Amino acid sequence: MEAGLFNYQEPSFTFGQSDPTKVKKDNEKNRRLFNVVKPADESPREENKGRKGPVDIFPNLHLLETPWRSVNWTSESRGELMEKVESYKPAGGAVSRARVLFLGPVGAGKSSFISSVQSIFSGRVLNRAMVGSSSASFTKKLQSFQIRQSGEIPLPMPLVLCDIMGIGEGDSTGLSLYDALCVIKGHVIEGHQFSAEEPVRSDNTEFIKEPSLKDKIHCVVFVVDASKINSYAKGLSSTFQQLREKISSLGVHQVALLTHVDEVCTQTSRDISQVYRSCQVQQLMVKAGALLGMALSYIVPVRNYSSQLDLDDNMDILLLSAVDHILQYTDLYFQDTAVEYKVQLEM
Repeated sequence: MEAGLFNYQEPSFTFGQSDPTKVKKDNEKNRRLFNVVKPADESPREENKGRKGPVDIFPNLHLLETPWRSVNWTSESRGELMEKVESYKPAGGAVSRARVLFLGPVGAGKSSFISSVQSIFSGRVLNRAMVGSSSASFTKKLQSFQIRQSGEIPLPMPLVLCDIMGIGEGDSTGLSLYDALCVIKGHVIEGHQFSAEEPVRSDNTEFIKEPSLKDKIHCVVFVVDASKINSYAKGLSSTFQQLREKISSLGVHQVALLTHVDEVCTQTSRDISQVYRSCQVQQLMVKAGALLGMALSYIVPVRNYSSQLDLDDNMDILLLSAVDHILQYTDLYFQDTAVEYKVQLEM
């Protein structure tokens, strides 16, 4: 063996005793080896000044070089998206209002998304859709929120966002498959109170026996929480698959929202415009697709308003892009059913 590679020197002290001078020198050497010392001439990054909490040493480590979806993050783009949504009319004039239903686990952000969309057109952050934070579903009844245009005279838009009880792993822990389908088919009236013990009954006087096109749901949006994707129970995937099969058989198109993306990536928390450069968000989008049995092209990430007091252009752009995405699939429903139904204009 080459001399000097693994030379071993016999210690000059006996077993059980130590040389205080040598130990002190070794400890000092180890501290210099494992401590990360900031150079004296390095000043804090401008974007980190005054920031509380941890600061990333390598801020771009988890960002892709180019975004995997293209978004125009400008105030002009925000204005164009607002105009596009405000000018929306259901395809073919089959109904005067499109009805969109949001389905998802408790706390996924269904109500928060609806409130966030309302906030954009109101010009300030609102919480009209009741939002809960407990493990039990805050929303217990079918609630419809008609989005209103911005401006001095907030005229109602032909878009209704429907909130409902959260779904669980089975019929006993949340909204049942049967009740969800009754809503989509148009049998359930506004304000119906849902209960696992009392499912929707066809012999109830409030049951709509022959729903028209305007009573039905024209698009279903599944909502899942990015911060809980890895902890959702396995049974939830089966619930989603059953729902999707039954809803698809009704000819209703489905898309999905991935919420709370700011909680899974430091960069998107600081700047939501980095959402399509985030490796974490991209990976969780793939997992959401697997959970729902849905192609990635149907899923869009969003950040809802929660603790904010003021609107943010980039958050608005992401939210409005999601609404535009939903409306595209809503119109597909009207195009698909145009042959089956006569034009039914509401009074």
